[in-house]
Amino acid sequence: MDNRGVKALRRVDLARATGCNLETIRYYERVGIMPDPPRTANGYRSYDDAHVKRLKFVIRSRDLGFSLEEIRGLLGLVDDQSQTCGEVQTVAKAHLEDVKAKIADLVRIERVLSETVARCTGDDAPECAVIDALLDP
Repeated sequence: MDNRGVKALRRVDLARATGCNLETIRYYERVGIMPDPPRTANGYRSYDDAHVKRLKFVIRSRDLGFSLEEIRGLLGLVDDQSQTCGEVQTVAKAHLEDVKAKIADLVRIERVLSETVARCTGDDAPECAVIDALLDP
């Protein structure tokens, strides 16, 4: 691989370029989401623009709530250069259904908590509608 003209980055530079925590980068390397970077002659890790691009992909995927396994699957398709829009859509649709289910759960939780808090007097009395609801659902 010819690295001439490619600026080598240290891990701290990769962190700055992506806004990702150093420990998170180490973790992604340990679990195989980020590939091991090549090393310089003196043993330092040497990252490049491809690492920046990949890490930004991972960060954006995490921001959208994809699990590490889902990201690993998407990256596998990208790495193999075998991805089809249909395969990616399948992963994204499944994730979207999970997100919709979580939203439905959160809406239900919000409704129950709102109703319970509305019944709570908030005064100095020992009786509390919130505690009652938690003790006897």
